[in-house]
Amino acid sequence: MITGKRVRLRAIERTDIPHFVEWLNDPEVIHGLMMASPLSTAQEEAWFDNMLKHPVEEHPLGIEIQTPNGWMLIGNISLMRFHWQNRLAEVGIFIGEKRYWNQGYGHDAMVLMLRHAFLDLGLNRVFLRVHETNPRAIHSYEKAGFVLEGRLRQATFQDGKFIDDLLMSVIRCEWQDQEAV
Repeated sequence: MITGKRVRLRAIERTDIPHFVEWLNDPEVIHGLMMASPLSTAQEEAWFDNMLKHPVEEHPLGIEIQTPNGWMLIGNISLMRFHWQNRLAEVGIFIGEKRYWNQGYGHDAMVLMLRHAFLDLGLNRVFLRVHETNPRAIHSYEKAGFVLEGRLRQATFQDGKFIDDLLMSVIRCEWQDQEAV
């Protein structure tokens, strides 16, 4: 478990699948993600079973927050597409519980994941793709230390039109270990 002041990251469990299916079938949640098709429970269960065959570093982590009733799962974050020789990976994140949007939990989870990537895994570069139409996410990523490094022109077809995806990254030597969040 990776614990901060307001969030913690933990291994996901089979019992989390209903949350993921609900969230990943919500048009508002997936609007900012690189997916658009409905997702069945069977598909998510197959994904989970396949995910367990991958190295543990590639397993998504659940994002939990402390509530009066205990810890609550609100989303997930993962490192993927590792290239160990070059010490880099892509990061992906989403907050599925919409009532916790715009409260800084995604930022806090990203800061914890970057600390894990750089200090525990020894990565040098972490990158992501984000739709140009997602200013809330872009701001959060910049706040966590990501910088714009490129634009993938008309890379995504969304809402009947093509939009650009932004390529952002953070490099270990530019990253400052932030106080645990």
